[in-house]
Amino acid sequence: MVSTITQKDAPPRSLWVSMASLMLTMFLAAIDQTVVATAMPTIVGELHGIESLSWLVTAFALTSGMATPLYGKLSDMYGRRNLYLWAIALFVLGSALCGLAQTMGQLIAFRAFQGLGAGGLLVLTMIISADLAGPRERAKYQGLFGAVFGVASIAGPIIGGYLTEHVSWRWIFYINLPLGALALAVAFSVLKLPRRTSPHRVDWLGAGLISALLTSLTLLASWGGTTYAWTSPVILGLAAASVLLAGLFILVERKAAEPVLPLRLFRDRSFALPVAATVLIATAILGMATFLPMYLQLASGASATDSGLLLLPLMGGMIAASTLTGRVVTRLGRYKWVMVVGSLVAAAGGFLFSTMGLGTSAFVSGAYMVLAGLGLGMVGQNLILAVQTTAPEADRGAATSAVTFARNVGGALGVAILGAIFGGRVAGGQTAVTPEAIQALPEAARHAAQLAFSDAITGVFAWLGPILIGGALLLACLKDVRLTPTPQARG
Repeated sequence: MVSTITQKDAPPRSLWVSMASLMLTMFLAAIDQTVVATAMPTIVGELHGIESLSWLVTAFALTSGMATPLYGKLSDMYGRRNLYLWAIALFVLGSALCGLAQTMGQLIAFRAFQGLGAGGLLVLTMIISADLAGPRERAKYQGLFGAVFGVASIAGPIIGGYLTEHVSWRWIFYINLPLGALALAVAFSVLKLPRRTSPHRVDWLGAGLISALLTSLTLLASWGGTTYAWTSPVILGLAAASVLLAGLFILVERKAAEPVLPLRLFRDRSFALPVAATVLIATAILGMATFLPMYLQLASGASATDSGLLLLPLMGGMIAASTLTGRVVTRLGRYKWVMVVGSLVAAAGGFLFSTMGLGTSAFVSGAYMVLAGLGLGMVGQNLILAVQTTAPEADRGAATSAVTFARNVGGALGVAILGAIFGGRVAGGQTAVTPEAIQALPEAARHAAQLAFSDAITGVFAWLGPILIGGALLLACLKDVRLTPTPQARG
């Protein structure tokens, strides 16, 4: 096994160029999780596929989630660089195909293909950044990556709405082409990482089982109580399949020579607790990114673009907290209590969201968003830092991919469950689900519709506080690890 490059091995300028390239690719992959949100009404209107609308998000989340464990393990065995370049190429090709799609079926298939590349980008950027920087300095860079991820999560609806209204929805995909090409060129010329030469065997069966398990769980969460009754044969079959697949996956991973997700890692609470907390934190982050625009459009009457712009306080809070806490953790050498406090601050923001009503001003809702953003920014990337700090170097890729996989699971399953709660709370007969349709209603009917949607969405927000408190309790049980400093980089 060859040693990885650390900060002391890389000139500062080359290190920053490499990190900037990694941040760009993370931004591209992360933004595509939410960029279609404000564009979906236009897309389904043009491609005539309203019955398949949810799969524009689900297909991307599924394949990116499936890909992350495999990318992580393969990078431990073969090295990071070539996999990273291939992931960028797949993502760019998938983006081009999405922009060219002529039917909803084609777009869903191309979104799934795009997700295969995005899954690699999301996990490999974190693994490579850990290779390039030492444990203590890693916190500073992880803070910047957290800011990038936060910007991408909230900027997606803004960019998607603007391009859809003023250019074309196809440009939410085409914009990835020049940016992806730039990232590919920079990574090819600057990013220098060693190849690994240890014996290896790819755990294809484990990768297939975890992919099937994620698919089954996502369908269960998406369809249960909405498309099908919870007691229907389809839902009961999916539940049984999920249990069976989980059992088979555990059995296979215990016996695999090179497991795609080493189960031994879960024996260490320094690994298991951050992974579990990631599922809850990701549910809260993407839940806010999904339902806050819906609240602003359906209850407050904002346009698609305006609803995205009104999320800027949340994005600003996440960026400020992520950047600042990265420096604080670097200086203190500790991250546990920063994450615990951040989870509780975000929980307070989630609770305040549940108190909003039709009379809540933009200033007040913006203040709640700042609070929630500050809390989430203190947690996000420190979860990855916690895992990378304590995992054995040989398993760093697999461990990082587990956190990324957990984030995808939280996004796909958590938002699906929150969506089911929302669907169950919407008053019967509320078919006007666009701001334009609601504004076209007579005043009394418009007020009733807005009130119904406000009640339904704030009911979803009521779950965010308990979810984030659960994350804080998990993180409070972590060991209080002290990060070790590394020698200064050569000038």
